[in-house]
Amino acid sequence: MTSTIPLTVNAEDLAVPADWTVRDLVADRIGQEIGDDGRAVDGEALGVAVAIDDAVVPRSRWAATALAGGARCEIVTAVQGG
Repeated sequence: MTSTIPLTVNAEDLAVPADWTVRDLVADRIGQEIGDDGRAVDGEALGVAVAIDDAVVPRSRWAATALAGGARCEIVTAVQGG
């Protein structure tokens, strides 16, 4: 059984696998596979930014940034239109 950690993601309380990184969280929330470079594997633009405890995590660091229990995560998606 995989252990989980509690997170708050966009004001929603969640429990995620303890070994997840920012990349895993974003991939789960947006439903796209993301490479180590923080880009969608299928080449589509993500238009996503992530902050953990009020600090922006650069896309290039998503795969290397572990999530800690109790962290506050904000995932912001750009929306096109007017």
